[in-house]
Amino acid sequence: MSGLFGQPSAAASSTNTTGDISKDVALTAPPEDGISDLKFSSQSEHLAVSSWDKKVRIYEINSSGGSEGKALFEHEQPVLGCCWSKDGTKVVGAGADKAARMMDLSSGNTTTAQQVAAHDAPIRCARFVDIPNQQAQMLVTGSWDKTIKYWDLRQSQPVASVTCQERVYSLDVMNTLLVVATADRYIDIVNLSDPGKFYKTIQSPLKWQTRVVTCFNDGSGFAVGSVEGRCAIQYVEEKDSSANFSFKCHRSAAQSGVNNTNVYSVNAISFHPQHGTFSTAGSDGTFHFWDKDAKHRLKGYPEVGGSITATDFNRTGSIFAYSVSYDWSKGYAVNTPQTVNKVMLHAVTGDECKPRPKTGGRK
Repeated sequence: MSGLFGQPSAAASSTNTTGDISKDVALTAPPEDGISDLKFSSQSEHLAVSSWDKKVRIYEINSSGGSEGKALFEHEQPVLGCCWSKDGTKVVGAGADKAARMMDLSSGNTTTAQQVAAHDAPIRCARFVDIPNQQAQMLVTGSWDKTIKYWDLRQSQPVASVTCQERVYSLDVMNTLLVVATADRYIDIVNLSDPGKFYKTIQSPLKWQTRVVTCFNDGSGFAVGSVEGRCAIQYVEEKDSSANFSFKCHRSAAQSGVNNTNVYSVNAISFHPQHGTFSTAGSDGTFHFWDKDAKHRLKGYPEVGGSITATDFNRTGSIFAYSVSYDWSKGYAVNTPQTVNKVMLHAVTGDECKPRPKTGGRK
C-alpha cells in the first residue's frame, strides 16, 4: 500500500530511527532569497512562505506533493515572519519595513496587501490571537522596538501595547497562552484573558541566545531553542515544574580534537497537530522528531544541503515542510548568490511522529 507522495503506508513503516528524505518533494518556484518563515493554513492545504526577497508567497499543495503558486504580496524590505488567520482567509507578513501587511484571500485579491500594524523598528513576528470576550480575532505583533502590540484589524491604532525587557526574537500562541522570547534570554508569558500585562517573566533555562519558542498543543507550556544546540521543555505553572527539562541536539563531533564538538543553532520547533510530538531543525541542516513526554528521539534525518530556517506541519500532520536557506549564523559574508533557497515537503508516514507506547510500572 502507498500513502501520501507515494510513500509506504503505516503498515509498511520501518522501525529504523534514521529517517528517509529521498522522496521529499521541492516546492515549485521558491523564494529568490533567504527564507525566513513558513506556515500552513489550518483550514486547507495552503502554505505561506516569507523571504528576504521582500515577498510573501502562498502555495497550494496537492496530495502528490505538487505545488502551485496562488498569491504573492510585497513589503518594502525583507519579510521576517508570516502567519494565517484561524479561518484561513487572511495571511499576514511581518516586515523589516516596520509594518505588518495583510492579504485577504477571500476577496479574490492575489497581489496586494494592506498595512495593518506599525512599529518603531522591524517587526520580527506576528500571530492571530483570540482574546476572551472579544468577538473579532486580533493580531499580535512583536518587534525589535521591544514591544508587543495588539491590533483590531478594523482600526488603525493598536488596542494595546506592552513593553518587553528587550527586542522580540520569537513569539507563539496557543489557546490563551502567549509566549514572547526576547534578547537577553527573557521569556514573557501572557494569559490572553488579561492580555495587557505579563502573567510571569522568566529567564530562559538555556544559557545562550534564544532563537525560537513554540507552544505545546494544549497550551500548558512551550519549547525553547537556542543558538547553542539545546532545546528546553518548559511548563507554565509551577506545579508542573518537575516535568521541565532540557537536552542537547544539533551537534556533531568536530574533525579536530578528541573532545571538540560542533554546536549549531536550533532555528525551528514545530509540534505535530495530532500526536503532540515535535520537531527541531537547525543550522546543521538536519531535523529530528521527538517525544517530550518519553524524553526520547523518535527519528533523525540526514543533512539536507544547507541550514534549515523554518518548519511547519500541515493541519493533519501528514506533511512536514522545511526551508533550506542561509540563516545568517556566520555573518553576511558567507551568504552568496549560490546559496540554496528551497522549501521541501516531507510526507509523514507510519510511526515517524507517533509517541512511544506507554509502558506499565511504578507510578
